[in-house]
Amino acid sequence: MARGDVVAGTDASAWDALDPWPRLPVADWQDTRDTLHMWTQIVGKVCLSLAPPVNHWWATTFHVTATGLTTPVLPYRGGGIQIDFDFFRHALSIATTTGARRELQLEPRSVADLYREFRARLKELDIDVRMFGRPVEIPVAIPFADDNEHASYDPEAAAAFFRSLVSAERVLSEFRSRFTGKVSPVHFFWGAFDLAVTRFSGREAPRHPGGVPNCADWVMEDAYSHEVSSCGYWPGGADEGIFYSYAYPEPAGFGSSVVEPDAAFYDETLGEFILPYADVRTSGDPDSTLLSFLQSTYGRAADLAQWDRAALEAERDAPTS
Repeated sequence: MARGDVVAGTDASAWDALDPWPRLPVADWQDTRDTLHMWTQIVGKVCLSLAPPVNHWWATTFHVTATGLTTPVLPYRGGGIQIDFDFFRHALSIATTTGARRELQLEPRSVADLYREFRARLKELDIDVRMFGRPVEIPVAIPFADDNEHASYDPEAAAAFFRSLVSAERVLSEFRSRFTGKVSPVHFFWGAFDLAVTRFSGREAPRHPGGVPNCADWVMEDAYSHEVSSCGYWPGGADEGIFYSYAYPEPAGFGSSVVEPDAAFYDETLGEFILPYADVRTSGDPDSTLLSFLQSTYGRAADLAQWDRAALEAERDAPTS
């Protein structure tokens, strides 16, 4: 099937032609992944500059769309702007509520090159944004304007990653719907380059120790101001990426818990339960396999930390017509 057929939506077999859980070996697309990570950080700085602050940095995250990832509508001069990564057209678009629009191509190019053009397109739209000019949450933070090291883009790998995000978002959203307490959106954090959803017990947490590379400790203190059970998808940590689940603060006995499925395990270095993406992808029912991991790891965290689960959870029936 030609890519144009899928984009146009004219082929009725398009749903079957695209694998919702594509094979995604990290080794095959790591250079693209790392470049795309830096590109998302550039856009994330605009969110950080323009979005009104919301607890746990929720206002600065991206969300999965039908074609890629998007920012919120960011307020600007009585209107707003929105920035989108499109992994079908392989474009980065900047749209304003005045109807103006600019577009950059996602193709093999350096971070420095995209950063220069991105700033130029913002200027053409008369958008003046103060941006912190280097990435965060990585050990080596090359300023965007100087980063000629990351310069890869494989469109097929980016499209496959997007499909994996769509599937992960679907299951994480189902998991999220079963909680009636405070819970985050299912959203993409450009700092760590992961899709996540976080449940809260309602209790305050001890101050986070910080120590995240190239990230101020107070950023983590705000993110983890309250007790959480958090889970998500990260395209790293195993041959094809991982799903993870952790608690902060971690209750005693959490790491030795028995969870589902059998392929899940506790990683002492990360302090998280891990389920390799490949084990989800190759299971007979990927959605159910992932959901069992999310539910069982949360259940152990909540029980060990004595959350009021009866007040925080709900089984939702399917809506009837």
